[in-house]
Amino acid sequence: MIAYIIRRVLYGVLILLGVNLATFFLFFTVNTPDDMARMNIGGKRVTQELIEKWKVERGYDKPLYWNDKEPGTGRLTDTIFWERSVSLFKLDFGRADSESAGDIGHEVGSRMWISIQLALPIFLLQAISSLFYIIVGQYLFSRVLRLVPISGYAGGLDVVRFLILPVALSAFARLGAEARLYRAMFLEEIGKDYVRTARAKGLSETVVMFRHVLRNALIPIITSAGSYLPYVFLGSLVFESFFGIPGLGAYVIEAISKQDFAIVRTMVFVGSLLAITSYILIDIAYTWADPRVRLA
Repeated sequence: MIAYIIRRVLYGVLILLGVNLATFFLFFTVNTPDDMARMNIGGKRVTQELIEKWKVERGYDKPLYWNDKEPGTGRLTDTIFWERSVSLFKLDFGRADSESAGDIGHEVGSRMWISIQLALPIFLLQAISSLFYIIVGQYLFSRVLRLVPISGYAGGLDVVRFLILPVALSAFARLGAEARLYRAMFLEEIGKDYVRTARAKGLSETVVMFRHVLRNALIPIITSAGSYLPYVFLGSLVFESFFGIPGLGAYVIEAISKQDFAIVRTMVFVGSLLAITSYILIDIAYTWADPRVRLA
């Protein structure tokens, strides 16, 4: 298993490199450092001097992929892509490109817990579009009944008032599909020979269901639950945007609207890292759920 995990981690590093390169290429295909400078300088009178100053302060004054400013000394290392990529793999996310956004690592750390408060109950509780539930839920419980705030976030005990509606709506949105999936898996297992044999031995229905049927139905359940783990940390773009919750999902939306590449690349990298880690853990969990599974 150790060799398998090492191989998967190495594959994961290659995937992270590819994702980082694709994010960098796509972002700078539609934007240039000059465009980013104009966006972030904002209401000030934008001059080329201010643009160049902004680029120098944030490290965007270098070539994107290949530095050949001096003849015969072309190199990859003294470029925007190299410097931004190396810092990511050291988990040094640096500062955001926009002046008001601050340190990305601090923002990720603080906003992650807000996203977890929203997503973890949904993950544990586990079909109509979630957008339908959001619109109806906000109208009924916030506008008509006035039981909870329509949007926003507050710390302390008040957090329950702001999170109870999005958590409940998100759980209901997933309930139909999850219930159908688990029902189909259990019905398939219940009809197999080993279940009839266990019942013929006189085992109680509780023992049959939990010790035999559940254990054999865990593989697809682990896959379904494990694939949701990245969203527990990264939050939901839809729910956080509609309910005004300042988690990582809202952080990404703000960064995209401001063309803040530093935040965008960081969140794509973190999301990819979490996804790769989740699937490695899922593979390891398979061996616990079914001893016949061997990782090679």
